[in-house]
Amino acid sequence: MAHTTYMPNTGFGLIARMRDAVGTFFATRAQAAEFNRTYSELQGLSDRELNDIGIRRCDIADRVHKHIYCS
Repeated sequence: MAHTTYMPNTGFGLIARMRDAVGTFFATRAQAAEFNRTYSELQGLSDRELNDIGIRRCDIADRVHKHIYCS
């Protein structure tokens, strides 16, 4: 015999879901802007400056991605 439980979803109406979606959209845009700004700044450094901070030019995208999205 199977039993089911009805649990009304009172706190997550359409307005709340739309507000959450808009918030997520703006947070994602802010992360993307920060990624682009940081990437551009590091790309603008000379090879010697990058060597001083311990980053190879080919690793810039990976380092920036980890810093922005995985921290």
